[in-house]
Amino acid sequence: MTALPFFTCDVFTDQPYCGNPLAIVEQAETLTTAQMQTIAREFNLSETIFVQPPDDPDHTAKVRIFFPTAEIPFAGHPTIGCAIHLARQRNEGADWDDLITLEEVAGLVPVTVSSRDGQIRAEFTAPQLPAPLGGDTSPELIGKALGLSAGQIGYGSHVPRVWKAGPDFLFVPLAGPHALAAAKPTGTAWAELARNTNESVFLYTPAGDRTFRTRMFAPDHGVPEDPATGSASAIFAAQLLAGGDLEPEGSTAFTLIQGVEMGRPSEIGLNVACSGGKITAIRVAGSAVPVMSGHIMPPLD
Repeated sequence: MTALPFFTCDVFTDQPYCGNPLAIVEQAETLTTAQMQTIAREFNLSETIFVQPPDDPDHTAKVRIFFPTAEIPFAGHPTIGCAIHLARQRNEGADWDDLITLEEVAGLVPVTVSSRDGQIRAEFTAPQLPAPLGGDTSPELIGKALGLSAGQIGYGSHVPRVWKAGPDFLFVPLAGPHALAAAKPTGTAWAELARNTNESVFLYTPAGDRTFRTRMFAPDHGVPEDPATGSASAIFAAQLLAGGDLEPEGSTAFTLIQGVEMGRPSEIGLNVACSGGKITAIRVAGSAVPVMSGHIMPPLD
């Protein structure tokens, strides 16, 4: 049994020990799904990504992404972190540009990676555009589930909605930073909310010109709180369109700040292109820094 190389990096930050930690396991083509799940549970990070040779040799890698509890078709911070990791391996010097193409369960994800003066940043185009889902999004239920009042849920034209693009999230607008800081999954009301809508809840509140403070809870997926959620940030584009925050023609750029309450501040760049008042492309950008490396023994299947 051969040990496999692994690496960790902190994503959506340029500072170690901030952002969202990610485990990257290479040479994963020998692993079964059960072994990948066991390794993800061992790392116990919000996500672990497994790198395999691509099905199409024109692409960079085939990858699979796991929560500690289940496989997911797509996620943003593993996409950014893995692309930067692979680009670092095949480029030298302070300035370069690269295209990393990842085969993910949700579809093909091209990632542009650029290094300037040693600072590396990656941007991907979301493989799917968001679609609406149903569910009980009443402020009363959401407020109880988050330990807030119904009056703290929503602002202006922003109301709670569920959207899906690979993974799905309940997006909850909050009336201000105090509500965002106070929110936490609460007892039986949270269980009811999870049954009726979704186990992953993305909270947001305005924090300046085209800037939002955000949080994401997914305790039933083994993620009590996530420091940075790239997939939810991409799907957030639909919530911004519904709330009237996007230009009907052209692109609108936003900055999302997440993880502050956890002591792991993260910065996510979101760029949404529209035509005729409809979303045509969603791009998510961020940085990543390496933290550790080693080898891990595959578990018994």
